[in-house]
Amino acid sequence: MKESAVKKIAVLTSGGDSPGMNAALRAVVRTANYYNIECYGVREGYNGLISNDFLKMGARSVKNIINQGGTILKSARSTEFRTKEGRQKAYDNCVKLGIEGLVCIGGDGTFTGAKIFNEEFGIRVIGIPGTIDNDIFGTDNTIGYDTALNTAMEAIDKIRDTATSHNRVFFVEVMGRDAGFIALNSGLATGALDILIPEKKDSTDDLFEKFRKAEKTGKSSSIVVVAEGEKLANVYELAEKTKQIFPDYDIRVAVLGHMQRGGSPSCADRVLASRLGYGAVVGLMEGQSNVMAGMRSNDVVYTPIEEAIKKHNEINKDLMLISEILAI
Repeated sequence: MKESAVKKIAVLTSGGDSPGMNAALRAVVRTANYYNIECYGVREGYNGLISNDFLKMGARSVKNIINQGGTILKSARSTEFRTKEGRQKAYDNCVKLGIEGLVCIGGDGTFTGAKIFNEEFGIRVIGIPGTIDNDIFGTDNTIGYDTALNTAMEAIDKIRDTATSHNRVFFVEVMGRDAGFIALNSGLATGALDILIPEKKDSTDDLFEKFRKAEKTGKSSSIVVVAEGEKLANVYELAEKTKQIFPDYDIRVAVLGHMQRGGSPSCADRVLASRLGYGAVVGLMEGQSNVMAGMRSNDVVYTPIEEAIKKHNEINKDLMLISEILAI
């Protein structure tokens, strides 16, 4: 590889944590070390840039973390970084240390901050998509999505055991404030009767009709998977409305919550994080900036951060149809 465009970089994790962030951090640090680039970790995301909380990192700084969930650098949402004054402090600290490039691991908010920082001060930035929601454009999967999906699936499998034993109906809420990827795929994988997601227009009439059809086919227990961002109603309201129409149903609600963000990352997430961490450093070395490293058709690609923020991955409509057909 020709001479690197950067000699000193920093890496941070920002926003909601996701399994595999540590694996991505490890890949960034060790790739930088391999190519003789100085690398610093920034504690607590953009807050650390502002408070000058940098930590010089070498190959041994990231030992034994590839299997750990969360992020050893900690994460935070920075209110001060949203201000010009806060970003000025961050820039001044980067200049003092000689930081020429910044690797930002996170989601939409993280990338928005990186984009503005680059446009205002010219420091090279590359994003790595770390979010369980899988809603970032420019990559087939985001880091943490596969692990969260498997966590949700395993939890719903356990809930089904109880539902079947007691002839119960369970409404299970999974994460997905703006996107239904976890709900759709975990619902399909666990044989849910219905899957309610923000991307499609749901109705209680359709839901109740599915319950009626299930009764006719002899179903004695059912699972309904609901994304937290479902626009029709929240999971408790849906359960209450269903109880009013079907008073004989034994209905329960389960909210999986933040357990989906934790845990040891899956093999897929560890490999994805490793490839994108490597790709981010190589991108900076090549002079790339204001882009996100993502994976498309098993190749590392670079997407302008503006596109990654504005566009969103779309739900696979075939999966929605398959889930309806197989829920008979």
